[in-house]
Amino acid sequence: MASLKYWWRERRPEIISGAVAFLVRVVGRSVRFKSEGFEALPDPHIMCAWHGRTFIFVTRNWPRKYGVIISHSRDGEIQTRIFESFGFEVIRGSTGRGGIRAAVEGIRLLKSGTSMAMTPDGPRGPSQVVQPGVLMLAQKSGAALIPAGMSAKPRILTKSWDRYMVPWPFSKCIGYAGEPIYVPKDADEETLERIRLQLENEMTRLQTKAEAELGQA
Repeated sequence: MASLKYWWRERRPEIISGAVAFLVRVVGRSVRFKSEGFEALPDPHIMCAWHGRTFIFVTRNWPRKYGVIISHSRDGEIQTRIFESFGFEVIRGSTGRGGIRAAVEGIRLLKSGTSMAMTPDGPRGPSQVVQPGVLMLAQKSGAALIPAGMSAKPRILTKSWDRYMVPWPFSKCIGYAGEPIYVPKDADEETLERIRLQLENEMTRLQTKAEAELGQA
């Protein structure tokens, strides 16, 4: 029995991530995706969408490779395998563990010309509130912040803190990307807070727009 538990503990990330990635890929290929604003984005940039709306973004075949930051949590190993299977470059770290190293690696990646995708309210929330980490990455690297909002119909909204959205197979999905937002290198605290609220409000506006177009508002 002990050996079985050890085997499961060692293989759990591999087995679960493989199954989830397969389901995500099947659903992702079946949905009808309409997008606006993603055509001519400045590089490098940081694509910003709320934590609960990453499903659609992960499944898209974007013309560029994105980097992502995933926490060192137990579920982070599973998420890492899933994102890597879709071609994302993963940096491990979070505000709780490995945050400084993750920030340094993120800045290095952006300065090399690789764009990143981030959930500014993750990994623990509060939901749909931009945390300062994404502003620091943009400020230090010079990368543009790109607010984005996404929705799907029909869908499932889980009971998790972020109300994670999972589209049904063959659902209609919509994604909007907004205008680039830049963080000046010499920005003071007042300016950073103004930009933080600008990003937060624009992400919410775009998500509300996508919801309304699908009759979800």
